[in-house]
Amino acid sequence: MPNIEMKKDPNQTAFARQLRQKQTDAERALWARLRRKSIAGARFRRQQPVDRYIVDFACLEEHLVIEIDGGQHAGDNGVSRDERRSMRLRQLGYRVLRFWDNEVLTNTDGVVERITEVLTYSPPSP
Repeated sequence: MPNIEMKKDPNQTAFARQLRQKQTDAERALWARLRRKSIAGARFRRQQPVDRYIVDFACLEEHLVIEIDGGQHAGDNGVSRDERRSMRLRQLGYRVLRFWDNEVLTNTDGVVERITEVLTYSPPSP
């Protein structure tokens, strides 16, 4: 895993703070399930600066990023931008999970189950 140096950009930090105040319904619903180490004991942060991005949720200790995508992500520009973003995060050593906002709102238990699987998965020993 690469050593990830987290440089604090005051503008990015201030913007992340603003985003925390303007959470979408889907972000709010998932945060209610992620907070207080309630999934596999993992500590998540919301609207976390990582590299040049602010990700929706991050568990820094487990190198896991969770992104919730709304309708603005569906077009060609949104898809290619999200792919570049996910690729960069993977280059930094993060696993990236993406969920549609309607999936979070209508199947929160299923989303939480998938996150739990990723957090608790241990590859078979050789």
